[in-house]
Amino acid sequence: MIRQMVKGEKSEAGISSFQAFAIALSGRVGTGNIAGTATAISFGGPGAVFWMCAIAFIGASTAFIESTLAQIYKVKQDGQYRGGPAYYIQRGLGWKWYAVLFAIVTIIVSTILLPGVQANAVAGGMENAFQLKPWMTGLVIAVLIGIITLGGVKRIATVAEFIVPFMAIAYMVLSAVIIFMNLSELPSIISLIVRSAFSFDSTFGGMVGAAISWGVRRGIYTNEAGQGTGAHAAAAAEVSHPVKQGLVQAFSIYIDTLVICTATAFMILISGMYNVQLDDGKGDFIVEHLPGMEAGPAYTQKAIDVVMPGMGSQFVAIALLFFGFATIMAYYYIAEVNLSFLLKGPSYKLAIFILKILIVFSSFSGAIQSASLAWALGDVGLGIMVWLNLIAILALSRPAFLALKDYENQKKRGINPVFDPVKLGIKHADFWVGRTVKKFK
Repeated sequence: MIRQMVKGEKSEAGISSFQAFAIALSGRVGTGNIAGTATAISFGGPGAVFWMCAIAFIGASTAFIESTLAQIYKVKQDGQYRGGPAYYIQRGLGWKWYAVLFAIVTIIVSTILLPGVQANAVAGGMENAFQLKPWMTGLVIAVLIGIITLGGVKRIATVAEFIVPFMAIAYMVLSAVIIFMNLSELPSIISLIVRSAFSFDSTFGGMVGAAISWGVRRGIYTNEAGQGTGAHAAAAAEVSHPVKQGLVQAFSIYIDTLVICTATAFMILISGMYNVQLDDGKGDFIVEHLPGMEAGPAYTQKAIDVVMPGMGSQFVAIALLFFGFATIMAYYYIAEVNLSFLLKGPSYKLAIFILKILIVFSSFSGAIQSASLAWALGDVGLGIMVWLNLIAILALSRPAFLALKDYENQKKRGINPVFDPVKLGIKHADFWVGRTVKKFK
């Protein structure tokens, strides 16, 4: 996975494997890693962290399948590589109506429902750290998104290529420092997570159902596996075999959930800066170390402040700004790809302009609405996309596994794998017919 990430080359029509990885990771690494992990602990207890990690292994598999399919059935359109669920549904399954449905749903979710979650968490972090009014943060995000989206996928890829690795590394370094300073506590925290996940802990023993529910829910939200979002970026990569980018995108799930989310959880649990609320409709708490504090980025801010007084709020707020901003950029790109699937010609250009206005507006409005409303809307959008996409990738699993077997066979023979769909009996992969051998051999 790591080797393939740095090997790909970009072209006039396509971006590099690493750039596609960065765009997909910018969608995956967002406020869900910081605010989402906190809400999982708050409503599911420490055991939710175990189930977040468990779902990552299934998520990596779905990310591999959807990204490989996106490469197999991608097209060259308006001088750029385009692909994703709508494309592989239509070309691979022949279900035009289903492809159109997915594209419409994805545009609505990516421009209206999901950006609000990111903007809301960023605004909350900024208010806690710098006392900035949510409308101020929302205005800044909206203006920046408007400027970046004017440059299209190339500018988005360039910005994501810089922002995502830089901020992820900085966040991980700080997390490692805090965990190392409390290394003696780590074994007991890991034990607490495992015991709570299987109802063996006396305090959280009755929460196993909530732990599984919130762990899976927030795990899928943060890594977006199965949602089909990462497949859009995967299709834009310039590679000689679809499986190469499938592997790269699978790796992004591990980075997102097993590394960044786990680091956040360790910081929160080691510091003790969290609440755990019962789902009894009465607002009762099993643990209440932060009275009156809403579940979200404030947990992580308080956790860092305990170890490094005065640093936590500001650092997490800045991390949220970068992560959230990069994620909204990725959402715009996903919406644009699906719009290009639906429309062509002058109507497409007008629709793109409306799309940019919508995502700018939803970014601003998300910043000023309540956190509970923002997350509720995000969960609805996520759920619809996941179900629509999972049906498609289950129905299309055969060509993905044929491609994987072909890739492995070529690797065993010591050659650089190239893709020939005709040889494998994969139909409607027109982009690849006669192309790979000519270009890469």
